[in-house]
Amino acid sequence: VEMGAKLLCLFLASALIAYYIYTPIPEDVEEPWKVMLITASFRAMGHLAEVADRLGLMHYMDALMLLTAAEYVAPTSDENVTVTDTEFSNVAVRLYLPRRASDGLRRAVIYFHGGGWCVGNAGMKSYDHLTRWTSNILNAVVVSVNYRLAPKYRFPVQFEDVYSVTKFFLQSSVLSRYGVDPDRICVAGDSAGGNLAAAVAQQLLEDSEVKTKLKIQALIYPALQTLDLNLPSYQENEYKPILPRLLMVKFWSEYFTSDSSLREAMASNRHVPVESSHLFQFVNWSNLLPEELKKDRVYTSPTYGSSELAQKYPGFLDTRAAPLLASDAQLHGLPLTYILTCEHDVLRDDGVMYAERLRAAGVPVTHDHAKDAFHGAMMFISSPAELAVGHRLLNRYIEWLNENL
Repeated sequence: VEMGAKLLCLFLASALIAYYIYTPIPEDVEEPWKVMLITASFRAMGHLAEVADRLGLMHYMDALMLLTAAEYVAPTSDENVTVTDTEFSNVAVRLYLPRRASDGLRRAVIYFHGGGWCVGNAGMKSYDHLTRWTSNILNAVVVSVNYRLAPKYRFPVQFEDVYSVTKFFLQSSVLSRYGVDPDRICVAGDSAGGNLAAAVAQQLLEDSEVKTKLKIQALIYPALQTLDLNLPSYQENEYKPILPRLLMVKFWSEYFTSDSSLREAMASNRHVPVESSHLFQFVNWSNLLPEELKKDRVYTSPTYGSSELAQKYPGFLDTRAAPLLASDAQLHGLPLTYILTCEHDVLRDDGVMYAERLRAAGVPVTHDHAKDAFHGAMMFISSPAELAVGHRLLNRYIEWLNENL
């Protein structure tokens, strides 16, 4: 009997490990075993967070934050870059100042990290690597912003934090203090940070107090709209690595509220009230996506939800949360734009549609589409979870900035 029990335990343990590790990985992805292990650890973390949340031990997002804490590195200067944690306009930032001499004024990048507005930190190993590398290669001042996070702080706090840092930095007195060229400044970010960068660039166009114009916005697999959470990319990549559809829905809803009725409405894609139906033209993928991304899907009209949700949580219809909802007139005049999208990513179509709309509004756009990459790939650039694809995307982004900033 004891032998049987041991075998049963072994069988169950093996089945559980196999369930975790075996994830259908897209065929064209490099280093599939590594990706599988990374996905498995993220999935395990998600399940543990779910259990902790249900048992009332800690909020789901606070449990995910433990991963952020484990990845944290203190501000450490090296022979190329001086790194300090400080505050701009009462918001925490990590500042990277290059040490090597500069012929003239330097370029600058203001960077917003990803993490669904709920997790992440400028001091995470991968972000520290990315921003330090940016500063060193471009000989640029880099400001990486630690905006406040949900669930403790809701929209628009995250936006307001990054906006006030940007506005503070763009003052001529601050630019001259750091020796920055006012004509060579970029806002950039990945995922939720790409969302914030796009929103900041839009808002600056309407802000008469800011005299300095951005030269570039760089959006790395950005989340740009809350209206249609059933785009072809959401359907196709529902269970793909790192960012499955329901996790993205959770991030979106948590940005505005912990009220589960918004999350449930978003999960079934029935959260937009009929009085906001005019906004769907801005995210109508049948007009905005190229044929190869539609994959023979047929566009169906949206199913409308209750007006009550939109009245309670108007944030999800606000362009500061969903930059893709800006009118064509509001897009006109945006700076030179870099957009990176990944094939195996629920957010792929957000970036593709924004590139299309910006071009139509006369904005110069470089759209890099990585056919063999998944959401968050650029974060896997520091060991132990280092991926060749992460380095490739990072190098491409830095190269583009170097040529254009």
